[in-house]
Amino acid sequence: MNPSTPDDLRTLLETHIAEGTPPGAVALLARGDRVEVRAAGSLDAAGTAPMARDSIFRIASLTKPVVAAAAMMLIEDGRITPDDPVDDLLPELADRSVVRTPSAAIDDVVPADRPITVLDLLTFRAGYGFPSDFSLPALVPLMERLGQGPPQPQQVPAPDEWMARLSEIPLLHQPGEGWLYNTCSDILGVLIARAAGRPLPEFLAERLFEPLGMVDTGFAVPPADLGRFTTCHLTDPDGSLRIVDAPTGQWSTPPAFPSGGGGLVSTVDDYHAFTRLLLAEGTVAGRRLLSPESIRRMTTNHLTPAQRRATDLFLEGQGWGFGGSVDIEAANAWNVPGRYGWIGGTGTTAHIVPTTGSTAILFTQVQLADPTPPALMRAFWQLAAHA
Repeated sequence: MNPSTPDDLRTLLETHIAEGTPPGAVALLARGDRVEVRAAGSLDAAGTAPMARDSIFRIASLTKPVVAAAAMMLIEDGRITPDDPVDDLLPELADRSVVRTPSAAIDDVVPADRPITVLDLLTFRAGYGFPSDFSLPALVPLMERLGQGPPQPQQVPAPDEWMARLSEIPLLHQPGEGWLYNTCSDILGVLIARAAGRPLPEFLAERLFEPLGMVDTGFAVPPADLGRFTTCHLTDPDGSLRIVDAPTGQWSTPPAFPSGGGGLVSTVDDYHAFTRLLLAEGTVAGRRLLSPESIRRMTTNHLTPAQRRATDLFLEGQGWGFGGSVDIEAANAWNVPGRYGWIGGTGTTAHIVPTTGSTAILFTQVQLADPTPPALMRAFWQLAAHA
C-alpha cells in the first residue's frame, strides 16, 4: 500500500466534508494485512458528536452481497441448487405472468416461458426489479405496494404478506432475459429464510456474523448502541441537508420484513470482515465458511453484452455477479478489472479486488439522489485504484 495513502485518505474526507456534504464519513483501505482507517466529520449535520471508526451506518444495498453469500451457503449445504425452480419454496411465484412488453399496461400479459430459478434471483434476471425507465406501468405497484424505494424497514409488511402482494404483479421480462435492479435480493432473502427454516436475521447471524465477528451488523441497532448510530440525511434542491431517519427511528427496532436488498446496518470493520472472507477464498480463522468456487461464481460477471448495455443507469457498463457488480473493463479511472462490490443508496460503497487482495470501503450518511455515485465516492474509488 502506498505510504502516502493515510494522509491522502484523510485529506480526501476532510475536503469533501468541508464543502458541506456529507457531514461525516469513515473510510477503510486494506491490502493483505495492512489496513488504514480514517474517520472524519460528525454523526449528523448538527455536529452533535464526532464520527468514529466504530460508528454504525445504514449500509443499504451493501446488504446484497451478504445475502448472496448466504444463498451460496445453502447451495453448498445441498438445500437448494442454482437451477432449482423457486416454486416449491416460493409458491407465490409459480405460474407467473409477464407484461407483453416492458412498457405494456399491467393487464396486458402473457404466460412466463419457464419458472423462475434460484440463479435468476442471484443474477437479478427473474423479471422483477427496477429498469432504467421508472415510468413503466408494471413498476408502479412494485414500488407502491412493496416498499421498493429508499429503505424504510418499518413500512414494509412481513415476508408472507410481502410475497402475496408480489404475486399480484406481473414480471417485466421473461425469466432470464433482462437484468433488473434490487427486488431479486429481497425475494432471495425470503427464499433463504424458508429454505433454512428460520428467519433471515437468525440465519445470517449464525452462519456469517458470529463466525466473522461482525458484532455491529444486523437489521436493527440495540438501544445501548444508538449513540454510535449515524443520522441519515437527504440533500434538498437548495443544497441543505434534511434528516430522513434519526438514530431512534426506523432501525431502532427489528423490522417485520428483514430486507435482503437493503436492510442491514454495519461498521467499516464489520464489513471488512466480510470482504476478508471473500478474499480469503471462504476461510476465516481456519474455518471454511464458503468454497473458493462459490466465491468465484459470486464475483464473476454473469450478464451478456446486451444485458450489460441495458443497465447503464445502474451499472455504467459493468457486469454483475451475485449481489454486486463486476468491473470487466477499465472504462473509468477507478475501474479495475475484476473489482467486485456495490453501492448503498444511503451513501455507502465497498469493493474488493481479488487479484491484489485489496479492499476499499467508504461509509457516509447522505442518501444518493439518483443511481449516479456522488463526487466523494468517485474520488475515493480513484484513490483506492492507485493505493
